[in-house]
Amino acid sequence: MRSPSIEDYLKALYKLEDDEGAPVSTGALAEAMDVSSASASNMIKRLDELEFLTYEAYEGATLTDPGRTVALEVLRHHRLLELYLKEVMGFSWDEIHEEAEILEHHISERFEDRIEEMLGHPERDPHGHPIPARDGSVDALPTRSLADLPEGDAASIDHVADEDGELLDLLEQRGLLPGATVEVADTRPLDGLLVVAVDGTEQLIGRPVAKKVVVEA
Repeated sequence: MRSPSIEDYLKALYKLEDDEGAPVSTGALAEAMDVSSASASNMIKRLDELEFLTYEAYEGATLTDPGRTVALEVLRHHRLLELYLKEVMGFSWDEIHEEAEILEHHISERFEDRIEEMLGHPERDPHGHPIPARDGSVDALPTRSLADLPEGDAASIDHVADEDGELLDLLEQRGLLPGATVEVADTRPLDGLLVVAVDGTEQLIGRPVAKKVVVEA
């Protein structure tokens, strides 16, 4: 039987592979899971034994097809739950990730299907990330962040990072939400700030925040 911990590690590995490519180092996985390298190493060995990943010393871990299937199933639960919590239950934008992290391990496939039907078979979660289909297919996303947008250029926000509740609260306050139009009005290299216009309203944001906002290609 898969434990929530196993599912969390597989989901983290999938995201790291998607963002940075495979294989994934033990250190990167430990950082993503906020655990020690020893803990991450022990779980990698266990997942290797369960054939959810393959591991090569000094290279890292790569998900197998069964491991990727589990990761996408959990990710599908998570993103459907986020949308349900936001649209139906009225949870705030910065609360839904934490709640979905808890619930994603415990819903049945029938419950998952009912949520999807109630929501009208959505393709994206509230943060703009694609919801994996039941067959495991998932849309590719653009990778250019707001920090990479040249001065004077404008683009629509595609998706934002969803792991940090404080960041999400800030993004909501600034209007940096999926679908909003954002333009880099000015860059300030000395203090690392950007002057951005969000739907026409100018404001200052730091580059670390801008890197968490991904715009359409």
